[in-house]
Amino acid sequence: MLELVAHRGYAKRFPENTLAALAAAVVAGARYVEVDVQMTEDGVPVLFHDHDCQRLCGMPGAIADYDWAQVSAFGVAWPPGHAAAPVPVARLADLAGLLAAHPQVTAFVEIKREAIGRFGSARVIEAVHRLLAPVLAQTVLISFSRPALKVARPLWPAIGLVTERYREFRARGSVALAPEYHFCDAQGLPQRGPLGHKGTTLVVYEIDSARDARALEARGVRFVETFAMAELAAALKEPHHEREL
Repeated sequence: MLELVAHRGYAKRFPENTLAALAAAVVAGARYVEVDVQMTEDGVPVLFHDHDCQRLCGMPGAIADYDWAQVSAFGVAWPPGHAAAPVPVARLADLAGLLAAHPQVTAFVEIKREAIGRFGSARVIEAVHRLLAPVLAQTVLISFSRPALKVARPLWPAIGLVTERYREFRARGSVALAPEYHFCDAQGLPQRGPLGHKGTTLVVYEIDSARDARALEARGVRFVETFAMAELAAALKEPHHEREL
């Protein structure tokens, strides 16, 4: 059965990586969500994707250039076409609370390379682990950074490597990490043939089309990541799966 991962929550309709987006994804039926983690200047892990704050918050500089008191006053913009007021940046602690309230939900928590570059793998992983400890079994730590995953490996029940190209999974010590998941950009997949690695679950992003999702399923993919949680779930229930989002 094909599983959907709500990419940054229900980001097609709500401000990405916010509690509003995550809660809406759960209401839409998501059993899996994905979030991005960076850290403020004073070491507070927050849910934020971009390397700077301009697109989402209209502010100069990076999240790590501000302390939490400043970031807590930022507003995250809604997707284009939505005129509602911005909503607050979420902390990782807020995600832990949401998971505790929804034990059926698993979160893929991506440690961004921006945070690792600013604070180092050990400090970031320790801060994230401490906050997620009460719900650790509901989380999978993922990253593009193999050094960060090496630090996380003994601490998490499951980890995941993120790559842009499918072939990169086998490069530079991935086998030694033994990740339970491999997140791969759909644009970086081979054009044909079966997909997947023995002992590792492949998750393909970004998929908003039922046709594309079913084509991947036919090649052995069990998980796809989408911004359009409710729309894709509904489209996959249609008899011929011809609808494009």
